[in-house]
Amino acid sequence: MEQIIRIGMDTSKHVFQLHGVDAADQPVLRKKLRRSEMIAFFEKLPTTVVAIEACGSSHHWARLLGALGHEVKLIAPQLSKPYVKRGKNDAADAEALCEAMSRPTMRFVPVKSAEQQASLMLMGMRDRLVRNRTQLANAIRGYAAEFGLTAAKGMCKVEPLLDRIATDPAIPTLARELFASHAVEYRHLDEQLGEIDEKLMKWHRANECSRRLAQIPGVGPVGAALLMMKTPAPELFASGRQFAAWMGLTPKDHSTAGKSRPGIITRAGDEALRCTLVVGATALLQHVRTGRGKNATPWLLEMLKRKPPKLVAVALANKIARIAWKMMMTGEVYRANTSPPPHACAA
Repeated sequence: MEQIIRIGMDTSKHVFQLHGVDAADQPVLRKKLRRSEMIAFFEKLPTTVVAIEACGSSHHWARLLGALGHEVKLIAPQLSKPYVKRGKNDAADAEALCEAMSRPTMRFVPVKSAEQQASLMLMGMRDRLVRNRTQLANAIRGYAAEFGLTAAKGMCKVEPLLDRIATDPAIPTLARELFASHAVEYRHLDEQLGEIDEKLMKWHRANECSRRLAQIPGVGPVGAALLMMKTPAPELFASGRQFAAWMGLTPKDHSTAGKSRPGIITRAGDEALRCTLVVGATALLQHVRTGRGKNATPWLLEMLKRKPPKLVAVALANKIARIAWKMMMTGEVYRANTSPPPHACAA
């Protein structure tokens, strides 16, 4: 076999397809391996460069093959797809990865360590518990409304509603029993969420950069921790604008014949990170619009005069992302606006 300089590897749960080329870019390896055969094959193979699509378990295989001396490069699925010549099968995908890796302008996904993936698992579990608790609270409110019982907005109003239901003789016995089951489930979810939040705050306090990022208005501990967990090395981005674009907070560009028509935000990148920044910016705007905010900068007030609040929230999230990138790059602390706060605009 000729010396293999690049291998594209299409992964799955049990079957792995390899496509390797030599120095003349001629295919010299087309092989399908079972999961149990993977390690033995790469142990015998001379060190080479392996491209894997950034998907489930890709970071695990990258760490494993890296420990064997191979150089592993992860490629985002949307960047390798244009190199699929025809059809959709494992062999074509492996060949496309091998071809995409050779492009001089190709961008790669940094390999995450086991510790980084553990912290991401913590944030993912928190998101799941929040969704489940919200879903259950909405179900409780919906069922209660069928019996003429309502409660004010807010998760803190669910427990009093359940207490009212438990003591209301007008509600049938079967319904009260079912509401009691919902109450047990709701309290269990609340306890689990509290435990996860404690672990998250412990992680946040132990990370010096996360503590600095939390000082940015509209970020907070959860947003700061998420920025640190989700963001690859900040040195990979040439500017704060590129960092915001990676998150999907910049407008889509549609230019032709010298005419530029920017559209809505691209929504590229991680949805949870982008959503957290936009929600934080929205909360900050609510304080500014009611005159209670201490961060009512002239830029923000002028934007609120000319643009809808939701659009301003996205623009503010974009600005927060740029500030966060700068702080991660330089190690600086956030410096609040020291000029006298202007009058807030009317809500």
